[in-house]
Amino acid sequence: MQVSNRVAGLTPSLTLGISAKAKQMKKEGKDVVDFSAGEPDFSTPEPVQKAAIKAIEENYTRYTPVAGSAELIWAISKKFKEENNLDYSPSQIVVANGAKQIIFNALQVVCNPGDEVILPMPYWVSYPEQIRLAGATPVYVYLDFEKGLKIDEEELKRAIHPGKTKAIIINTPHNPTGGVLDRRELEKIARVVEDSSILVISDEIYENFVYEVSHTSFASLGENIYNKTLTVNGVSKTYSMTGWRIGYAGGPEQIIQAMIKLQSHSTSCASSISQKAAIAALNLQKAEVKDRIKEFSYRRKLIKDGLKKIKGVRVNKLQGAFYVFPDFTYFLGTFTGERKIKNSLDLADYLLEEAGVALVPGSAFGMEGYLRMSYALPVEDIKKGLDRMKQALDKLRG
Repeated sequence: MQVSNRVAGLTPSLTLGISAKAKQMKKEGKDVVDFSAGEPDFSTPEPVQKAAIKAIEENYTRYTPVAGSAELIWAISKKFKEENNLDYSPSQIVVANGAKQIIFNALQVVCNPGDEVILPMPYWVSYPEQIRLAGATPVYVYLDFEKGLKIDEEELKRAIHPGKTKAIIINTPHNPTGGVLDRRELEKIARVVEDSSILVISDEIYENFVYEVSHTSFASLGENIYNKTLTVNGVSKTYSMTGWRIGYAGGPEQIIQAMIKLQSHSTSCASSISQKAAIAALNLQKAEVKDRIKEFSYRRKLIKDGLKKIKGVRVNKLQGAFYVFPDFTYFLGTFTGERKIKNSLDLADYLLEEAGVALVPGSAFGMEGYLRMSYALPVEDIKKGLDRMKQALDKLRG
């Protein structure tokens, strides 16, 4: 029995693949420092845990409306208004099983076979596959992330094909580079798309992880931009709730209602217990979150300084999220014994096997020669992993 062509053509997620391999090695008793995981290592805040327990004890275990409970929709609307300067009515908000499902649903409702979606590169691994699953084709534009995620306006204009381009996906703070699209760069995108019918899908899941800069929601750039932007977010990263699977979006009512219709025939509502937990998260005092961001900022400096001490590694500017995307092209073409390091996948395999350090190949993000590292792990592990990387890379010969 054969699977469908659309699924057969999918590329498995290398981020999840590397993480699974690292976890298996740990089960076998091997000491592995896992830089591949895209989730905070902190626990879900205690008030959030208690809210979920209370929901279970009160038997809050039935279906909610497909779009999300009224209480959660209200909390999201309040959050958007107070933190992002975005005024979304309840009919403009939808809750799903993670931000990933939000983006998947959005592409499904706006794309037809033969359409195109603009995707800045490097990109998060699931974006191009979700575009293809919607029957569309990704059209790539390059982000100069070493200069702070600079956008070339003319390149962006050339990527737009009237009648075919249906959407553009932007992500800030950025996975995999750890960069931030500042207001000036967002305004460049706005100038290009404001007079078009293109939907802007703005993935802002890392919005609270910013260092020395501020986050700007794309939809806040003006009324015209607001009317063509789907603002995507969730509780996974900020509140260490990756496994709770709650994502949400605010946007044009027509798009939101279409997404709700689609969701009603796929997953229906998100978990009722997780929705109660998400309400508690959104109502948390921000002090605890700020303490966590401060810790991530310290780790960011630690990993950046450590990488700069490794000969041949170039490090990009780090302003947000909890990733670094160093340039390892210096090591391509080198040898370990008789084995040649031909690409970033070979290098990632070598570092995992030789040094017990897990990183994600840059090819997963559209950039060969790079490796993504997450610093969402304890300080001592970061130090140990950097030391191991340096020793292993120093062994490679030209």
